[in-house]
Amino acid sequence: MQIYLPIAEMPVSVLLILGMGAAVGFVSGLFGIGGGFLMTPLLIFLGIPPAVAVATQSAQITASSTTGALAALRRDAVDLRLAGVLTLGGFVGTAAGVWVFAAMRRAGQLDLVIVLSYVTLFTAIGSLMLAESLREFFRTRRGVVRPRRRAGSHPKVFGWPFRMRFPRSQLYASVLPILALSVSVGFVGTLLGIGGGFIVVPALLYLFRIPTGVVIGTSQVQVLSTALLAVILQSAVNGAVDIVLAIMLIIGGVFGAQFGARAGRALRADLFRVLLGILVLAVGMRFAAEIAVRPAEPFSLHLPEGRR
Repeated sequence: MQIYLPIAEMPVSVLLILGMGAAVGFVSGLFGIGGGFLMTPLLIFLGIPPAVAVATQSAQITASSTTGALAALRRDAVDLRLAGVLTLGGFVGTAAGVWVFAAMRRAGQLDLVIVLSYVTLFTAIGSLMLAESLREFFRTRRGVVRPRRRAGSHPKVFGWPFRMRFPRSQLYASVLPILALSVSVGFVGTLLGIGGGFIVVPALLYLFRIPTGVVIGTSQVQVLSTALLAVILQSAVNGAVDIVLAIMLIIGGVFGAQFGARAGRALRADLFRVLLGILVLAVGMRFAAEIAVRPAEPFSLHLPEGRR
């Protein structure tokens, strides 16, 4: 069954889009990462224009993160104080990301920026995550216990001004590095349509050493807040949100996220990190292959928006 997408200006299979939404929603609930870093590339590979894929995916991220965040709140697995700080910075980064998105689209360079950003960001972060998680995995298998961090041995940025205590996360640190992280994630997430959870989760795990259970729930709340703002701004400023596509992605994503959240509770922390690293690296390598492979149509004509 085919349906026409008015903003993307192309027909797609309803069952295919629903299935993709459910699969990515499952991954979102499993890892607490929004799922956009998977769905946006899938939509682009399907032929959806990158600008429409990025903007519309924010709606699916909002829906899937809502179910995941509610499930985490019911389990008391959210650090609300930390989520508030992350959301504040995320709003600033999201607004900046929408502005840059519009500027690159007017210049006709948005597609190139999206592809190159995916290759660089995902390959680098995925490689680092996988290397660190594998070391931790084999260390655990051998029975080697990581020594506890001694008092006063934390990173220097933790001692910067405006320190705050986050009891639920067992963290006492300056809010400045947390805000810097959330602003960056909000900007990149909006520009690439990825929610940003795949950056927030490993950062909170490896840099701030927050317990895995709390990280997933807190990340869902932050992703939900910034994705909702991104949908509003992308619709108002860029007009790139395809409602028909968004509804199908939301329907599939809501169902998938519920099953993913349940499966995530039974996932061991060391295995969780290995799988997440493999997933992020795989997406980056797929985009790298897209650049290296000769396209079916090597030449095309395109007029930047505003000059048509």
